[in-house]
Amino acid sequence: MLLRDAQGQPIAIRREDYAAPAYWIDTVDLTFDLDPAKTRVLNRMQMRRNPEAPVQPLRLDGDELNLARVLVNGQGASFRMEGDQLVIDGLPDSFELEIFTTCCPIKNTKLMGLFVSEDTFFTQCEAEGFRRITYFLDRPDVMASYTVTLRAAKAAYPVLLSNGNLVEQGELPEGRHFAKWVDPFKKPSYLFALVAGKLVAREQRIKARSGKEHLLQVYVRAGDLDKTEHAMNSLINSVLWDEARFGLPLDLDRFMIVATSDFNMGAMENKGLNIFNTKYVLANQATATDADYSNIESVVGHEYFHNWSGDRVTCRDWFQLSLKEGLTVFRDQEFSQDLCADASARAVKRIEDVRVLRTAQFPEDAGPMAHPVRPDSYIEISNFYTVTIYEKGAEVVRMMQTLVGRKGFEKGITLYFERHDGQAVTCDDFAQAIADANPESELARLLPQFKRWYSQAGTPRLAAHGVYDAQNRSYTLSVVQSCPPTPGQPTKEPFVIPVNIGLLDASGRELPLQLEGESDVTRGTRPLVLSRAGEQITFVGLDAEPVPSILRGFSAPVILDFEYTDAQLLTLLANDPDPFNRWEAGQRLGLRAALNGIAALATDTTPVLNEAYIDAMRSVLRNPQLDAAFKELVLTLPSETYIAEQLDVVDPQRVHLVREAMRAQLATALFADWQWAYEENHDTGAYSPDPTSSGRRALAGMALNFLCLAARSSGDVVWPGKTLQRFKDAGNMTDRFNALNALVASGHTLAAQALARFHAIFKDEALVIDKWFSLQAGAPDRGGDILPLVKQLMKHPDFSLKNPNRARSVIFSYCSANPGAFHRPDAAGYVFWSERVIELDAINPQVAARLARALDRWSKLAEPYRSAAREAIARVAAKPDLSKDTHEVVTRALAGN
Repeated sequence: MLLRDAQGQPIAIRREDYAAPAYWIDTVDLTFDLDPAKTRVLNRMQMRRNPEAPVQPLRLDGDELNLARVLVNGQGASFRMEGDQLVIDGLPDSFELEIFTTCCPIKNTKLMGLFVSEDTFFTQCEAEGFRRITYFLDRPDVMASYTVTLRAAKAAYPVLLSNGNLVEQGELPEGRHFAKWVDPFKKPSYLFALVAGKLVAREQRIKARSGKEHLLQVYVRAGDLDKTEHAMNSLINSVLWDEARFGLPLDLDRFMIVATSDFNMGAMENKGLNIFNTKYVLANQATATDADYSNIESVVGHEYFHNWSGDRVTCRDWFQLSLKEGLTVFRDQEFSQDLCADASARAVKRIEDVRVLRTAQFPEDAGPMAHPVRPDSYIEISNFYTVTIYEKGAEVVRMMQTLVGRKGFEKGITLYFERHDGQAVTCDDFAQAIADANPESELARLLPQFKRWYSQAGTPRLAAHGVYDAQNRSYTLSVVQSCPPTPGQPTKEPFVIPVNIGLLDASGRELPLQLEGESDVTRGTRPLVLSRAGEQITFVGLDAEPVPSILRGFSAPVILDFEYTDAQLLTLLANDPDPFNRWEAGQRLGLRAALNGIAALATDTTPVLNEAYIDAMRSVLRNPQLDAAFKELVLTLPSETYIAEQLDVVDPQRVHLVREAMRAQLATALFADWQWAYEENHDTGAYSPDPTSSGRRALAGMALNFLCLAARSSGDVVWPGKTLQRFKDAGNMTDRFNALNALVASGHTLAAQALARFHAIFKDEALVIDKWFSLQAGAPDRGGDILPLVKQLMKHPDFSLKNPNRARSVIFSYCSANPGAFHRPDAAGYVFWSERVIELDAINPQVAARLARALDRWSKLAEPYRSAAREAIARVAAKPDLSKDTHEVVTRALAGN
């Protein structure tokens, strides 16, 4: 239900209006009689009035439920309905409330609450899905003890799972059976889960440091059991790592993961019963790429780490979402880095994380949906499961660790859980615990100001300028910080910004660092903490002007403006001991070339890259000291989306044209080097998804891509032929898909043959067919050929709009990830987008609202794109029965011009 005021405008929920619940729920006893068309839910709750809240009626949330019975202390009770809320007056201070409802899971296309996927029952209750199962105080600060009894036909649903520990199971008349589960820990309703269906499990028993034994289980459909080994290994590693790094043990007798192919999200951390999108569970070398293996490790870790940071301590309200998500993203990033065997692999992981932040979160921070890490208001909370809450939230936590040190942060985490175990708390509580555990730290000293990272939206900019004083042998770095206005926040106060810095001489050697007024000389990286609008830092004892290496390791989520010369960037690219800034120097050079090309109205035959850049890329590619994975990152040009963000007015076709010209130039200018790189890296031996092998496969795949691209202009038939043979002979999905991608991305005629063969081989593997769809919808546009292809793909018998993975593989790959194809001069891409948003909104509002975000940045577009995009957004906004999910996105977009 979309609440509206007297003027018909949606009513926003505001953080400042938070009030504790008027009632508490101590225990919940749920009994489910599971049936796809009519599931019966009996809900018995022990409740009591909150003595600290004003006396008021009990208001329980519900959504699309059929109410059959309400009893208070076993007796019939009067009630009324106000919208979707069940309201009961005149209740005693403590009482038992019994509610009997029915629902229809088979028709639940929203995939929120209780739904059916491939004849199996699943739930998704975060954020507000539990109200679609039974009437409840569906808010995260109401934590209760749950007992759950599941009853179903045994032949159809032999496996019955819920949170906690299985305490009883048995047979029932008429071929039915039951299972009773008790969760020993109190939890909010959003962490409730049940699963019922025909599933098989990979099982592993492990022993904790305490000596206690735990059962780990990964449940999938029978044909997928051979694809669960990596997920199980990732779970085992997660359990061991969390206990070793933070002293946080597994607290249940058993821990379960269950995979479903119909899921709005990646995965869900329900206490002890994690429900996953199959994409983040299933993998073997024939069907999953190296990226899939890496993502599974990360997501399994993320959901397991929620067992403490989210489950044992949860959010007071949904404005505090980053309390659990930002912290847990940080934890899964640290986990993945700690599993890396060497420093280079750690650096690659860090660069990959930053690349996501800068290409997805920075634009969000600059657009109409910009919001603080702790938002102040929302209409639909599902719209705030964003890269700001997750990835920027993780960077805020990372800055805390930077300010207190790794060991100090571990002390802070220990204090946080000691103080708040079993509670629903706030971002302020978390920051206070980290500071209190480290009273002498810069975080403790600057805590009120540091917390502006939670309250202020937007990406801060650091404008830095260096001046060398030869007479005094000093170098002064002046830094001014600013943050642009965002919706509802016209002015910003200075942030606390940790900046890691180093200095190199002109030949690339690291210089010793001595600050003016200090006697100590340090080597390597020097951490600085900026807290004022403008600051000056002077280094002394320097015989020549240094090359500054600023923001090493990306020590803060900011935009650095420093007028590096090309020569300085080439020095950093060749020599900086900090891998992030070495990569960043290459990105800056590539970005500079792209922006110059766009400004010069470059055509696809105009050289965009100068010889110095090409020589530098050749040196990186041929450098025997650099890992293949790092080389692949450096040689990847800035994306069209990232380039567009640097422009005040964006002509998407010009951006696409220039970047494609840059790719073509790299392909031809480095042709011999790409041949060498392929021959050096294409044979990785027996398959292993380890970082070294993965990096070599990535670089070999990049080489094939450029070799096929070069063949497009030269007419060469050798390398496309070799690529097709590589596709046919590949012993793993990574090599096979890299070869297929090289043919498709280059627009080679052999691509059609390879695509047909790929589909024939993998037609029964849903996740692989998702890749097949996505590759085509995301291919470089040549003459407007992608949109007609996308429309044809939607008519393919394997396409289903109701399956989120499949919808994302085609529609999102085109609208959200292929700007050169989507932003058409004839506006056909925008028309297609508006039709799909409206169509999806009627089926699954969460997925529709995500798609609606594709035009967040419409106001930056040049004409005719800008007017056409606005018209498309207005067309969606005008639909009278639009969900509040999509309504919030499009109305904020229109308000942000």
